[in-house]
Amino acid sequence: MLIDDVKIKIIAGSGGKGSVSFNSVPMSLGPVGGSGGKGGSIFIKGIADLNALNKFRFKKEIEAENGHDGRTQFRDGSDGKNLTLLVPVGTVVHNLKTGVDIEINKIGQEIIIAQGGKGGRGNFHFRSSTNTSPKRFEVGKPGESFEIHLELKMIADVGFVGLPNVGKSSLLNELTNAKSKVANYPFVTLEPNLGVYYDLILADLPGLIEGASDGKGLGIKFLRHIERTRIIFHFIAADSLDPVLDYKTVRNELEKHNKLLIEKPEYLFISKKDVVSESRANEVVRSLKKLNKNIVQISMYDWDSIELVKKILNDLTRSFSL
Repeated sequence: MLIDDVKIKIIAGSGGKGSVSFNSVPMSLGPVGGSGGKGGSIFIKGIADLNALNKFRFKKEIEAENGHDGRTQFRDGSDGKNLTLLVPVGTVVHNLKTGVDIEINKIGQEIIIAQGGKGGRGNFHFRSSTNTSPKRFEVGKPGESFEIHLELKMIADVGFVGLPNVGKSSLLNELTNAKSKVANYPFVTLEPNLGVYYDLILADLPGLIEGASDGKGLGIKFLRHIERTRIIFHFIAADSLDPVLDYKTVRNELEKHNKLLIEKPEYLFISKKDVVSESRANEVVRSLKKLNKNIVQISMYDWDSIELVKKILNDLTRSFSL
């Protein structure tokens, strides 16, 4: 199960307290209490694993190590260990305390999100000419603590969209090493799937239904994944009873979620052309031509049509590299 939306509480480590101690060495009397160590900070780092947020499904509170207390003979306490949270590239980190959002959009990108507390000073730091034997010390400062909302918005070059059971997963499996589940009945995939075609990242986004933008089915849970795709591949089944209605239904849900989505470049693929007659497939193309001129008929059983899809992807790869 893909976890792509989760809230957790993060607690950076508190600083250790300073020490109160005095030198027992003859002729070297005086305060020698060391300071406490700094509390561990919390970092966020981007990785390629799409399922990286799954580990936060049940663990809702994350704490970094506290700094260690100061010791005798000027020995400061050791710092608490920093903690790094690994999240998928494409994750938006919403700080629910400050309202600041941070995006992780590169593999290896690492940022600090919660600072550890400063360690308290030991009594050595409070010595003076008028107070040669101070017993004063400081308690370490608490680390930053707040809730964050981790929201995955996948970064993909090409997003596959369409109503359920239109052949998106099958094509993704054919083009890449993805292992998307496929079936010959109407259903909504429970999670998106990614595949890599040479330098392009392809995202098979679960089948939309009418009302998805209003929360029907899995609603905006998947619509937000389309926001970052550069090109949309829109699939319409050749055996659809009303291909124009299917097309407008998906486009309407995209627009209601974010008007910028319908401004993205779009290719329209008439899938499953092998299950209808050639005349019917051509009729579907004619009915949609006025809505989108970039129309291609495809079938998983027609190698030439798959090669045509690959040519389109190859052209996109070259255009993106310019």
